[in-house]
Amino acid sequence: MKLIVGLGNPGRKYQGTRHNVGFDVVDAIAARHRLEWGSARADAVIARWRESDVLLAKPLTFMNLSGQAVGDLLRFFKIDLADMLVIVDDAALEIGRLRARPSGSAGGHNGLKSLIELLGTEEFPRLRVGIGRGDNRRDLADHVLATFEPQERTIVTEAVGRAADAAELFVTEGIAPAMNRFNRKEDAE
Repeated sequence: MKLIVGLGNPGRKYQGTRHNVGFDVVDAIAARHRLEWGSARADAVIARWRESDVLLAKPLTFMNLSGQAVGDLLRFFKIDLADMLVIVDDAALEIGRLRARPSGSAGGHNGLKSLIELLGTEEFPRLRVGIGRGDNRRDLADHVLATFEPQERTIVTEAVGRAADAAELFVTEGIAPAMNRFNRKEDAE
C-alpha cells in the first residue's frame, strides 16, 4: 500500500493559500479519479484509490502538527516510509517549480519538521511545490498564509497538475522516475 499525503491547514480560512498547495495536489488527484474523502483512524481525511492500494490523505492537525496524523496513518495501515510521498509547499523554490527527493531535511518547513520529529527520520520521499518567496521584507508566515496573486494563479494551477502527475508516477514507478521527469525546469523539456 502507498500513502500520498498533502500537507496544509484545514478550514475555509486557509483554502487557496500558498501553504495549502499540498492539499490542492491531493484534491486534484482525488478529482481526477472521482474519489470521495472520508474520515480516517487518525486526525485526517483519506480517499482510497486504485482498488484501495493507495491512500490519499490530508492531515487535519494544522501544518505544524502534521507528524502525529501521518504517523498514525502509517502505523494503522502498516505502510513503509519508502511507500509514502509527502507533498508540501516550498518558499525557497520559484513559483511553479517541482522538486522530488527520496529523503532530506525539513529545509525550514514546519510541516516536514513535525514529520521528521515524530517519525524519527528524514528518510521518506517528498515532493516540494514552489510557491516563491515574494518580497523579502514581508514576514514569511504572512507570505505562506496568503493567497496567490491573480498573475500567479495559472502557474500554480499548472504546477498542481504536474505535481499530481508526479505523485501518480511515484505510485506506479517510484521516486526516481518522478525525480527524473519532474525536477527539471519546464522550459528545458
